[in-house]
Amino acid sequence: MVVFFRFLFAILTSRFRRRRGVLDECVIAMHVWPNDLDLNMHMTSGRYQSMMDIGRVEILARTRMLRRVLKRGWRPIVGATFIRYKKSLLPFERFTVRSRIVCWDEKWLYFEHILERRGEVAAQAYVRGLLRGKSGNVKPRELLELAGMPETQSPAMPEAVAAWKAILDA
Repeated sequence: MVVFFRFLFAILTSRFRRRRGVLDECVIAMHVWPNDLDLNMHMTSGRYQSMMDIGRVEILARTRMLRRVLKRGWRPIVGATFIRYKKSLLPFERFTVRSRIVCWDEKWLYFEHILERRGEVAAQAYVRGLLRGKSGNVKPRELLELAGMPETQSPAMPEAVAAWKAILDA
């Protein structure tokens, strides 16, 4: 339930935060609450992914596309996640989630999420996702058209993402 409240808080506060471009990084700060913990008394691995979900919604909200996306009946779907954990996030610790779109192909958007605490990377992840509407998957090109950027080309795919994509598509 706390994740739901964080999600709502991110959406509501995004209206008062500076607008971002589609390729800009969005940063949101949070704290580790007791219900985020596992038996080892650090944030559970599943909760990291929930925080990344909030980061992706933050991108839609800060680019001012969330309302238009929802009006069209488009919903975000995650297709795969590649995550590397480096440091534990401990009870009541403040951390940030830095999220950005790194590239796209004909079907998928590829996101990078970095969770940091006290200037150190706690986890880094790549997520491939898309929007799905009533008539099926929404191509990244359609999202760019909605953003008023129909001619924008994808940045070069990072080597790590290309290697991961090759495994997923095999």
